[in-house]
Amino acid sequence: MKTGKSDLKIDRISFQLGMINCFVEMVANGVKKLAISPPLRSEDYEAVEEASDRMVKAFGIKSYLDKSLLVTDLQSEEFTSGRWSILYYEDDEILRKYIALKDKKSGLENVGRYDREARKQISREFMKLLSYPDDKIEQKLSNPESKTPFVFVDQEGGES
Repeated sequence: MKTGKSDLKIDRISFQLGMINCFVEMVANGVKKLAISPPLRSEDYEAVEEASDRMVKAFGIKSYLDKSLLVTDLQSEEFTSGRWSILYYEDDEILRKYIALKDKKSGLENVGRYDREARKQISREFMKLLSYPDDKIEQKLSNPESKTPFVFVDQEGGES
């Protein structure tokens, strides 16, 4: 029996694992210094954790579970709120820089100095850690409406 394209169903977990595999491979091959899984519901994390760990081990890199991803001009707070992300990296210094960037943002917020310019600078530094080219960073910073880097359309046609 032949099936049409409209019969194709892609489940959210398989989609997330495909993205994770791609990001892990990019980090392992030096294309990205830091990569981030799609924001995961806690139950989705439980579903992908073992496979993610196997990929990390197979590619010889490291991972870190962040239950409150740094919110910048790259992605909205609504997009990451209540979700977890797995960070993939090879060099511990990259994770230290990411954590320091989160601390810097928090410190600026605590003293009331996290304004538009500070947010752009934090966003720029975050995207550099993600190995975005300078021209793409500036493009994203000049178009603040494009804050959703991962879009998955589920079988009902809605975004997840």
